[in-house]
Amino acid sequence: MVMNRAEAMPVIAVSIILVVYAALIFFETWLAIAGLIFTLSPILVIWLVYNVIRNGKYSGRELDENEEWGYTDRT
Repeated sequence: MVMNRAEAMPVIAVSIILVVYAALIFFETWLAIAGLIFTLSPILVIWLVYNVIRNGKYSGRELDENEEWGYTDRT
């Protein structure tokens, strides 16, 4: 599955911010910036989820009338 650019950019940005946050905490440097990232993290996650839902394209098959589960890797 390939993400489009509008979907991939928020994922990459939030992932980089997560790695920076983890490095700041691990090395115990610039803890004020780590605290700021921690404070802003709910907004970043909401932004990420919103963009993935808005721009994501589902390429699997649709469920039939009597199906409840959509596992495409099982019969």
